[in-house]
Amino acid sequence: SAGVTVSAGDRSLSQRADRFTLLLPGVLVSLQDPSVQKVGGGRKKTVSFSSMPSEKKVSSAADCLAFMQGGCELKKIRPNSRMYCRFYTLDTDLSCLRWEPSKKDSERARLDVSTIREVRTGKSTETFLHNGPLSEHLAEEAAFSIIHGDEYQSLDLVALSADVANIWVTGLRYLLAHPSIIEGSLGSKMRSEWLAAEFALVDEDGYGIVSEDVAVTTVCKLCPGIKEAKVRLRFKEIQRSKEKLTSHVTREEFQEAFCELCTRPDVYFLLVQLSQDRECLDPQDLRLFLETEQGLSLATTEGCWELLKRYEPSAQGRERGLLGLDGFARYLQSPECQLLDPEHLGVCQDMNLPLSHYYISTSYRSYLLDDQVHGRADLGGLIKALQSGCRCLELGVTDGPEGEPLLGVDYGPDVSRHHHHLHHHHAPVTIRSALEVVNKYAFLTSQYPLLLYLCHRCSPGQQRTMAHHLKKVFGSRLYTPDAQHVSLGGRATTLPSPEQLKGRILLVGKKLPPEEEGSDGEVSEEDEEIGGGGPLQQSPPSSPSSPEAGRLTSESPEDLVVFTKRTLTRVRPSSVRLDSSNPNPQGYWKGGVQLVALNQQTPGAMLDLHRGRFTQNGGSGYVLRPAVMRDEVSYFSAHTHGCVPGVPPQTLRIKVISAHNLPKPQGSGAKGEVIDPYVVLELHGVPADCAEQRTRTAAQNQDEPMFDETFEFQVNMPELALLRFVVLDDDYIGDDFIGQYSVAFDCLQPGYRNVPLLGLAGDPLPHTSLFVHVAITNRRGGGKAQRRGLSVRRVGRRGREYVSLRHTGIKALDEVFKQAGGPLKEATDLREDAQCSTAGFKDQCGLPTVAKLKQCIQSLATRLQSPEGAMGATMLLREGYPCLEPQVSLSEATRKLLSAYDTMISAQKQLIENADGVQERIDQVHREGMDLHEDLSRLCEKEGLKGRKMNKAVESFTWNITVLKGQSDLLRGAKMDSLDALRQLALACEACGLTSSSSNSSNSFSTAELHYSSHPASGRRSSTHGNGRV
Repeated sequence: SAGVTVSAGDRSLSQRADRFTLLLPGVLVSLQDPSVQKVGGGRKKTVSFSSMPSEKKVSSAADCLAFMQGGCELKKIRPNSRMYCRFYTLDTDLSCLRWEPSKKDSERARLDVSTIREVRTGKSTETFLHNGPLSEHLAEEAAFSIIHGDEYQSLDLVALSADVANIWVTGLRYLLAHPSIIEGSLGSKMRSEWLAAEFALVDEDGYGIVSEDVAVTTVCKLCPGIKEAKVRLRFKEIQRSKEKLTSHVTREEFQEAFCELCTRPDVYFLLVQLSQDRECLDPQDLRLFLETEQGLSLATTEGCWELLKRYEPSAQGRERGLLGLDGFARYLQSPECQLLDPEHLGVCQDMNLPLSHYYISTSYRSYLLDDQVHGRADLGGLIKALQSGCRCLELGVTDGPEGEPLLGVDYGPDVSRHHHHLHHHHAPVTIRSALEVVNKYAFLTSQYPLLLYLCHRCSPGQQRTMAHHLKKVFGSRLYTPDAQHVSLGGRATTLPSPEQLKGRILLVGKKLPPEEEGSDGEVSEEDEEIGGGGPLQQSPPSSPSSPEAGRLTSESPEDLVVFTKRTLTRVRPSSVRLDSSNPNPQGYWKGGVQLVALNQQTPGAMLDLHRGRFTQNGGSGYVLRPAVMRDEVSYFSAHTHGCVPGVPPQTLRIKVISAHNLPKPQGSGAKGEVIDPYVVLELHGVPADCAEQRTRTAAQNQDEPMFDETFEFQVNMPELALLRFVVLDDDYIGDDFIGQYSVAFDCLQPGYRNVPLLGLAGDPLPHTSLFVHVAITNRRGGGKAQRRGLSVRRVGRRGREYVSLRHTGIKALDEVFKQAGGPLKEATDLREDAQCSTAGFKDQCGLPTVAKLKQCIQSLATRLQSPEGAMGATMLLREGYPCLEPQVSLSEATRKLLSAYDTMISAQKQLIENADGVQERIDQVHREGMDLHEDLSRLCEKEGLKGRKMNKAVESFTWNITVLKGQSDLLRGAKMDSLDALRQLALACEACGLTSSSSNSSNSFSTAELHYSSHPASGRRSSTHGNGRV
């Protein structure tokens, strides 16, 4: 039966429902307009395309065209801010689009397919961009535009869902590339032959039939992760529909079931966009995809051949160098396409800096089961903590019988005895056995130093026994300081680095003052130290609980960051957390605290963030803190609500496309087989960055929901930001947890990515993932200060805001900093002119700001190409810059586009040629300011500044130094980005045929004429400067 749901009142649609039945039986499409659904806390239950187990999925362009021939309602957007609902159909001969009702006669209410120049997705045309409030309320994913005629007019449409829009875009683009009658594409034929070959392998008798069990097993083998029950149900439905008396499966039935169950619509729509008419990719198509979408600017054709051979399942495809639908789906689900940048799977940061420059993975009482008071000791928790990469463990030690110290919680002799009495039926764990376990597992996951935090009140005799065990068990691994003590409370340069301490175990404990060594006595928390060296810290106490540390981060955030530049600081969970729950570590990381101790045995969001943070550097347990926390003179506040001086703010856009193989939530057996999943995206960081957004609920979508929703986040401090995906089952009683994934912002890969979901305990869920698209761009106006709380002034160019330096009240310093006013303004203008001109060019191309320049050149080339195939402009290199020279008379729209290109090249040229001089002037002021740093106290005294006024002067000085260094780095990064942009433009022009044979440009790209080269880091994100990567 036809599966069409019709919103109440859609009479025109209901009258045509039978047309859907005839042309596309079994497809269920939600035609409820998502743009008018309830927002906020309201339930947003909609059924996504191809979500029910018995549906026929779109697996070919023929399916799309059949749907279009049946027709559906689309909203037509006019430039006068009006919107009309019309019923659109594609003629049976595929020659034109028609719509009704219309005031025009039937022959005028049509659009010939032959006049269509391109089909754009999203709200990218003038009509959408300048329609104000109306456009804002229309779903980006459901909007598309048909560009037609010689004047490039636009027919701007909005479908009732993203799925319907995808069908129209896919079908129209197929018609543009393949206007002849569809007889089956190369890709579909390749797939059919592959499935026939796989069927023949299990058809032992060669009769063209196999048993149902064999067919089910074969489908599950070819499509890992699909549920066996789902496949078996489909074969039984086929048997019932044909009224078969046998359960045997024919080859045709096998192929039909496979295509319906294993075709991912999201991957198919993407493949059609990339491959035009063939529904398969050759190495050149794949290289273009890797460069323009996946951010791999150094992709080679040879590498694409290797990738193709690795993932294409059909022998024909591997021989001919073609990647079909199933091979493309396998590639997108592979580790190469995961959201986490593979660079971070190993140690990728500089490990030669002082220990205080790193966040260190820290465990709190991981040896306790149940809770922090009555929980018994167990060595399994220690093993798990070490295997997960923890580099700081706490061991509680109490006096035990027969002079042997025991592992456990120390709450004094009475509580200790009571504690042991409660667990008299469990064998106590000796400290020696705990140390042996630590020694065995200490360096299996990470070779970098392990800090052992000893928390005890043992008697002197048992302390001696413990000291003997430490030396005996750890041997040469035990770190002992040199004769000249290394003061951990001194300057940062005196601290050893993780690289220097590789393979060593450092003790953190309490020690008597030097004058009392050799005697018995009490020590305070302030006397804690590492390995017998100087004090761990003087003030505040070395291990404040989370409430105490929270007050420090709230009341003195700037002081805490300065303090932690030279001192290791540890925060432990509050003792009132009897259930072993965890505080939010992000609140202390942003204050600079290196050792945030968490209960590793307690799963939840806090531990998810911890794992996401320490995945950033190969799981080594050490992650470099942001550069602004490491520089000797820098300004940073954990409470920042705007841009951080010198840190380029980013815009993160994530499109949640779909989810795959979602399991039922644990303990939800009573809810039946259907789940109602939705995805929550959480951004954690400084206060200005913290945000949360969610998708709609995909009601009764089982395990393969489609979402197609885009979300945007502003990220002011990328090095501190963490992104967490959470998939929940929407239920009126309580939303159940399905899976999650947390990742550091700096680890994100751009493009189409799979997000492997983890269970509650952090274990991977087999074959379960989200499919997303990620785009990261520099926010326009990056680096400028916000009005609130920062010193800004409006100057010139279109009301642009410029960052300015603060008045210190010290004449000598203010005279130095005054020199930076001009260069800082020039730097901002150079950067923003280049950014704005590039955004303007993309806008003229009808593409979003996240689009790659190669995509812009492709769009430009289609407009410049005549019906005969000749190009209307040629790219020439002038002084090393790729300029486009018109060869024929062009339309007004195309001339406007070329003008935007020229403006962009001019702005890039200005930036490249002037950046070094401006940067040197900024650096000179920075150097002169730093020369006066050592005399800051004397200069304050000379000016009569004391107390609060002196603190304000020092803060202003620190702010100015941070701004100067940051603006210099931003300008350097912007120049590298511009050089890379010019390289992309030149190569894109060559690839699109915009170079003439006489210009020898194909050879000039490798010679001195094209004197710029790419900058690897800037290809991903300019904020990588100063992140400590080797």
